[in-house]
Amino acid sequence: MASAQPGVHALKLQPASISLTLRNGSNFIKWDEDLSTVTPVTLHVDPHGFYLYWTDQNKVYKQTYTHINTAKLRELLDVGNLVGRLENRMVTVVTASDLVNVNQLNFIATQEDEAKVWCEELFSLSSNLLSHNLNRDHMFYFLVFYLWQGDSIKLEDFTLEVYRSFLDSLCPRPELSNIFKLGGNDGTLSVDQMTDFINNKQRDPRLNEILYPPLRPAQTRTLMERYQHDQAQLKQGLISLQAFSSYLSSDENGVIPPDKLDQSEDMSFPLSHYFINSSHNTYLTAGQLAGSSSVEMYRQVLLAGCRCVELDVWKGRTAEEEPVITHGFTMTSEISFKEVIEAIAECAFKTSPFPVILSFENHVDSLKQQAKMAEYCRSIFGEALLIDPLDKYPLEAGVPLPSPQELMGKILIKNKKSHKPSNNTDTKKLTDQPANQSNEPVSPSNNTGGNTQQQTGPYSEIHAKRMEAESEEDDDDEDDDGKKGSAEREAVATEEMSTLVNYVQPTKFNSFEASKTRCYHMSSFVETKALEHLTKSPVEFVEYNKYQLSRIYPKGTRVDSSNFMPQLFWNAGCQLVALNYQTIDLSMQLNLFMFEYNGRCGYRLKPEFMRRQDKHFDPFTENTVDGIVANTLSVKVISGQFLTERRVGVYVEVEMFGLPADTRRKALKTKTSQNNNAVNPVWDEEPIVFKKVILPTLASLRIAAFEEGGKFIGHRIIPVSAIRPGYRYIGLRNEKNQSLILSAVFVYIEVKDYVPDTFAEALSNPIRYVNLLEQRSKQLAALTLEDVEEDTQPEVSLVSNVPVCSIENLQLSKVYQKEQRRQFKELKELVRRHQKKTSELLREINNKYKKMARQCSKSRCTHTHTHVSVWVRFPAHTWVVIHVCVCPSEVHVLTPRKTSACSS
Repeated sequence: MASAQPGVHALKLQPASISLTLRNGSNFIKWDEDLSTVTPVTLHVDPHGFYLYWTDQNKVYKQTYTHINTAKLRELLDVGNLVGRLENRMVTVVTASDLVNVNQLNFIATQEDEAKVWCEELFSLSSNLLSHNLNRDHMFYFLVFYLWQGDSIKLEDFTLEVYRSFLDSLCPRPELSNIFKLGGNDGTLSVDQMTDFINNKQRDPRLNEILYPPLRPAQTRTLMERYQHDQAQLKQGLISLQAFSSYLSSDENGVIPPDKLDQSEDMSFPLSHYFINSSHNTYLTAGQLAGSSSVEMYRQVLLAGCRCVELDVWKGRTAEEEPVITHGFTMTSEISFKEVIEAIAECAFKTSPFPVILSFENHVDSLKQQAKMAEYCRSIFGEALLIDPLDKYPLEAGVPLPSPQELMGKILIKNKKSHKPSNNTDTKKLTDQPANQSNEPVSPSNNTGGNTQQQTGPYSEIHAKRMEAESEEDDDDEDDDGKKGSAEREAVATEEMSTLVNYVQPTKFNSFEASKTRCYHMSSFVETKALEHLTKSPVEFVEYNKYQLSRIYPKGTRVDSSNFMPQLFWNAGCQLVALNYQTIDLSMQLNLFMFEYNGRCGYRLKPEFMRRQDKHFDPFTENTVDGIVANTLSVKVISGQFLTERRVGVYVEVEMFGLPADTRRKALKTKTSQNNNAVNPVWDEEPIVFKKVILPTLASLRIAAFEEGGKFIGHRIIPVSAIRPGYRYIGLRNEKNQSLILSAVFVYIEVKDYVPDTFAEALSNPIRYVNLLEQRSKQLAALTLEDVEEDTQPEVSLVSNVPVCSIENLQLSKVYQKEQRRQFKELKELVRRHQKKTSELLREINNKYKKMARQCSKSRCTHTHTHVSVWVRFPAHTWVVIHVCVCPSEVHVLTPRKTSACSS
């Protein structure tokens, strides 16, 4: 996402390397669990890390691998006197088309150290992110090894160059020739032309030119030395079409930069600032009402990068009184709680070192079995289980949650926390009661009708009292009607289980305002309730998720284990968006692609404005977000390669997921390819333009290929913020997010910062834009009073190319006339103020001398006239002399005389 650490990221990902031990092979004993047979074999890995294969009496068996697991056997095998414990010498290879239908291949090494080396290196190969994003050249290698069957095809004769020549003859690529001709017309490109092509077509314009400078010709020449095999042309600085084609399908031209796949985001922010890969009802392999539960699902989900798994724990009815995991009051099967904890401990940190959250839905109403649950967690997880809060982050109001970096290698428990001391009498009664007593509730897994028998006896009374005394901190796991049946309510947490809960304490949600005090409190929302909050209070929902965790889970009517669209709640900053991993629908595919990045660690840093306290965000906004540069994205589908082996017409769809304003489903659908061509169809249609992508950091582009009847072929989902512009091959994947060998779509992508139409016109042609503004000003001048007298004079454009400007021409210019009008207005205002001040002073003097005349008339002076001259100074250095004639009866003010200065 866009919240990566500043500066140029130092790539940590490394290509897969095959050690000599794996190349040369090792002796193993292959154990067939179904047939209960053992066979001595020699295990190998090919030099490129594509295949794991073994030889048995000159027969070669090959197998691709997905996950490698050191599974523990539940029964001892009689395979002879071998050194070390049997379970420590087991290597289990798990292959699968999805997370549910898995196959296991068991191999037994002669020594424990040898088994450990093979397990570690095979797992490293199977989880290498660069191997999951191979370019087309490596895919060709993959196909070569796939075709290699013993001596039928000699690998030294069938080289990569021979195979490329074969492909060029089989599938001509006229569209590449057309692109190549854009740079040169003589059948070759010079180094300078190739440099211009890379910088103008292939370079991301959103990159900083200081941190990521454009390519120089010397760098282009070094780059093309890897693809130009004709040394004569290379010495002349020329690049052929074949070298150009090899470059387009190389690592340097991948659609996703490798640093986006690497763990590059800052992991030092509070836990609430991340999207966390989460699973719902992890144990299920099919629907919610029927089907089998599986311990293996926890392994596969954790190995896939999930960081939050769910455990629905119920009271076991066997004589051992072991708690079980199942979906209550359905026909799903039960699995052992202890085995699930062992599987989690085994695989929790193989894919990611960051914390795992165990979401307990605790229905165990036996204090003895709850004590067993707590003991299993402590003993099996060991130091990985976080029991006491970190000193730096006490459980106090206003203290944020710790960061994933500070919780590395830790397991957090989400379970109801009891804040009241347990009653010893109640504990004794519940502990002494046998598990299979007749007045006990019916086992949830055997109650097919969904109803429970009424509870009677001392147990039910005690249970009712404890339920009434339960703290108001109740998880908000409600059904669609907002009410949960008493049969499905969680049990009261014992003291042993409560001590395991710290930073993830479930509490009942009341309001957004009341939930801002304690960051370690979290609430769960059914999707319908979360959607209601998102609709009514979108800004408040985003603010809530800045400080506290929120978990969204599917509604109860999704009995087929379908999923809701997670993008809805990512837009609101919800962290734990829990999905049904056993159903790989479009929603789950979007989730898989979302968490494929940042090293597939299961954590994605939220955009900055979803984390900062001084920022407020509305997920329904249609305007650009403060501090975020919107993008304009254009996608042109040019052609496809090896989309399907069937002779059928194919087409491509392009769509985008993101904010409601950014989302466009099936924005583009190409025409169906002609002549049922699915090998190398060419469309070359008009591009689809997403003019304004408001939030690129949360937007994803999906390109999918379909057969003519609508049958899905493959697709690829790419974050808009990570996509590279230019001519790119986009390798397709199936619905399980597994790479297809050769299926790809060739596209031309343009990505740039969004510019509104007004500014776009000004930037594209600034001279024309300025002239247009002047023309509009001239047209509007006729409606203004001040400009009426000036309109008769012609105007000269400011952008005219006149080298020398005379005074006469300057007087006719727009700037001069505008300044002249401004000064004229100022002069008129000064005259008006001057006249007003003069009148006020004259009135004041007149009043004073009238008052003096009245005083003289009372004293009965003589009829001698007295003339008085008064000089009064006004603003702007103006003097006025006032002649006054004073007589006993009246005062006469003679006409004032104004002068500009006075010497005395």
